[in-house]
Amino acid sequence: CKRKRNFIYIILLILFVGVFAVSTAMHFMDNEVAAAPSQGTLNIEDSKTHEVRNVHYEASGKCYKVVDGDTIWVEGIGKIRFVQVNTPERGEPGYHEAKDYVKEKCLGKTVYLDIDDKKHYDKYNRTLAIVYTENLDINRELLNENLAEIMYIPPSEFAKGTV
Repeated sequence: CKRKRNFIYIILLILFVGVFAVSTAMHFMDNEVAAAPSQGTLNIEDSKTHEVRNVHYEASGKCYKVVDGDTIWVEGIGKIRFVQVNTPERGEPGYHEAKDYVKEKCLGKTVYLDIDDKKHYDKYNRTLAIVYTENLDINRELLNENLAEIMYIPPSEFAKGTV
């Protein structure tokens, strides 16, 4: 009787470990699919000129945190630093306005990233990208709204004159 009970415990343990392993594997597979960059194109309108242009993006994901006016967190990708622009730092005039603008446009929404091909990351390991929503170039709009200044981080595929 004791051997049967031990045998049943071993079978239950094996079943438990198997279910746990399958569940964990499926969780990681789901995360890999969600994190996989999706590529595509968008039609973006400039709010000042009303010019519509077709832009390519290399990755997309939901913005779940806004750090400041030029840095956000995106699911499946990580910390993103907007290229070509620099917004005021905490404690500087305009900081809250720039951060609030990016919150309004990006937080909780899918953003599309054109990642800099010449320099993917800055010295803080943030992905360098132009950030788009479904119809706006957020980097350019920060400049249009006078919430940012132009700033280049060389080398960059986004050469001077593209903003």
